[in-house]
Amino acid sequence: MVERRLAACAQVVGPITSTYWWEGKVEEAEEWLVLLKTTADVFEDLAASVREAHSYDVPEIIAVPVRAGSADYLAWVTRVTGPGFDVPS
Repeated sequence: MVERRLAACAQVVGPITSTYWWEGKVEEAEEWLVLLKTTADVFEDLAASVREAHSYDVPEIIAVPVRAGSADYLAWVTRVTGPGFDVPS
């Protein structure tokens, strides 16, 4: 996702244990949490790519709005994601 400029940064956390309802029963699985930093403009493309690559029928794809943040960091995320970024050679 980072190489495709759909995310400025990817952080992988895990393994974690998830407990959830699936097909009428409670399941437990070892999973990895991936946090992808992107912009609202790129979110739908990022979500489509996650769905395509993920093994789950219904992967968890959520957007958490950023209410505040370092101006420099947020500008960097915007600068390096989406179609306007030129990959250095």
